[in-house]
Amino acid sequence: MTTSPQTNNPEELVVGLVSVSDRASGGVYEDKGIPALQDWLASAITTPYRIEPRLIPDERAQIEKTLVELVDAVGCHLVLTTGGTGPARRDVTPEATLAVGTKEMPGFGEQMRQISLQFVPTAILSRQVAVIRETDQHAALIMNLPGQPKAIKETLEGLKDADGKVLVNGIFAAVPYCIDLIGGPYMETNPAVTKAWRPKNAQRPAAPTQDKA
Repeated sequence: MTTSPQTNNPEELVVGLVSVSDRASGGVYEDKGIPALQDWLASAITTPYRIEPRLIPDERAQIEKTLVELVDAVGCHLVLTTGGTGPARRDVTPEATLAVGTKEMPGFGEQMRQISLQFVPTAILSRQVAVIRETDQHAALIMNLPGQPKAIKETLEGLKDADGKVLVNGIFAAVPYCIDLIGGPYMETNPAVTKAWRPKNAQRPAAPTQDKA
């Protein structure tokens, strides 16, 4: 029987960040994917969370092993990968992600491509996927993101006009409720960056503010 991952705080969201790059993992150049994700999450998530970063090469077996470790052993509720989603022969992140998933979540990849198509026609070459990985005691959402920091921000956050009105929804708006549905901690976000959407019956009342004496 699968053992339950250990966590010190059941209300703490655990996020795995996986940058998939032969050259960055080999020290040829500095990885930009994980820092970009860390910065964006710091601006977007307002509830407690911790990061579990991994920098690995474009090797399918290594990617699969890392995703399994982050979910099954570390106890991540959300895993974000960056890199390795194009048509090149070494791009195998989607295949590795599908191999470890128990449910595919095609809407995330579809929306990412819709966002990127607002900028470049080559967005149709991107093969990002998302899956749920389930064990006996735990479940996590795993999502592939683009490799470039600008594209990471756009797909997570969506597109807004000069007045801040949302033109195209980013994918992260749906992530908190997805985490709720698979048994993870309740996540709140900064609405100026991305507004988490939940049906009314799934929303928690806002914490009361304390008057200062």
